[in-house]
Amino acid sequence: MEMTGSSYFVLASLQDGSLHGYGMIKRAEVISHGRVKLAVGTLYGVIDRLVANDLIVLVSEEIFDGRARRSYALTLSGTNALHAEAARLAQAASVVTRAARTSLNASPA
Repeated sequence: MEMTGSSYFVLASLQDGSLHGYGMIKRAEVISHGRVKLAVGTLYGVIDRLVANDLIVLVSEEIFDGRARRSYALTLSGTNALHAEAARLAQAASVVTRAARTSLNASPA
């Protein structure tokens, strides 16, 4: 499964334990320092894909204010996928930062 930014932050939001949808939205916003603001429609599409790919699993469902509140948790596959994506992003970032350092240290022609 190709990892989107939304998928990455949903998985990252679950690192410390299971959350329901609204909790994932708020946690993603916090851990991204406000840069990621997941829309509800986007979130539930991402959840469906992550469940279908066995990266997260439904762990509980309760009725809250007359509506179902479902909580999800990372699977081992989800944890591995999150760590692999974090490593890929770090490697990709290092290409840019290494290039920037090289150009800053280069002597003028």
